[in-house]
Amino acid sequence: MCYDAGDYDASVRAAQEAIDYAVFPARKAEAASRGKLRGIGPSCYIEACGIATSKAVGSLGAGVGLWESAEIRVNPVGTIEVLTGSHSHGQGHETTFAQLVAERLGVGTDTVQIVHGDTDKVQFGMGTYGSRFGAVGMSAISKVLDKVEAKAKKIAAHLMEAAETDIVVEEGAFKVAGTDKQLSMTEVALATYKAVPTMRSSVNSPRRPSRTTACRVPTICPTSR
Repeated sequence: MCYDAGDYDASVRAAQEAIDYAVFPARKAEAASRGKLRGIGPSCYIEACGIATSKAVGSLGAGVGLWESAEIRVNPVGTIEVLTGSHSHGQGHETTFAQLVAERLGVGTDTVQIVHGDTDKVQFGMGTYGSRFGAVGMSAISKVLDKVEAKAKKIAAHLMEAAETDIVVEEGAFKVAGTDKQLSMTEVALATYKAVPTMRSSVNSPRRPSRTTACRVPTICPTSR
């Protein structure tokens, strides 16, 4: 398996700039004047972090791709449930995942519930070891948030008679940029469940199947003797 560009010089230079490496000799001399010894040393490493790609784990002999799952439900009252296949082993999923959702949708973390480890509700997950829950688990949630936000903006735009591109999310409300028009998350969520008549087909995509059945039945005619 091939690594990426591996521009290690660039990462070392970035680290030097971050710690103001050029003036270290002066700091060292100042410390010496106070009878203190000051040293400095770089440490570089390369490691598989947030492992997810099938190609990476395949090279290690794994027979399944390390994908991750996420589902987000916005309830009629505006509360949010996040179902994740990434299980918490003490890394703080409940806080971190809730913060991600709260920041994206402008709501309080107290309105976000994280559901994990319940196989009756959550589909399969592929593990939470190392940094994977952040890099992979949160990425899955972020992608779902893209869809939730797009759908909510579509509904908010319809209700406020505005263009979807003019809708912004701020402080838990969907606002029309440059105006005082706005709808709360609860109002948008409730409108979604009520299925705005003129948007029903594009928002909730109901399916009303119809069927015609034809049947050929053999008939036995009675005969007389």
